[in-house]
Amino acid sequence: MKIKLDENLPASLVGILARLGHDADTVVDEGLKGEPDEVVWPAAQNDGRFLVTQDLDFSDIRKFVPGTHRGLMLVRLRMPSQSMLEHRVSEAFAEMESNDAWVGAFVVVSDRKVRVTLPSV
Repeated sequence: MKIKLDENLPASLVGILARLGHDADTVVDEGLKGEPDEVVWPAAQNDGRFLVTQDLDFSDIRKFVPGTHRGLMLVRLRMPSQSMLEHRVSEAFAEMESNDAWVGAFVVVSDRKVRVTLPSV
């Protein structure tokens, strides 16, 4: 899966996700650090990338309807340290059934759960 990591996630996830078979890059690598969501979101979609973020601006499933985009993961941890973010995000992707199982999905990762809303058929 092609993944775009928002600037609020550790860049070390690029290598971790690559080891799981994903093609990951970051908003920072693309020169979009500090850009508003209105720039970051279309950049990820135009590149065919699944966006991973902690930004609550992406939490409205009515705005980001599954199936209308390449996919979106919202990470919501109580204590989002670098090590916890690396652990939970990599764990969520490692448990995915296949590398394209979440294409078009809205995924919320919390301390204990991974909730996946797939596109309607």
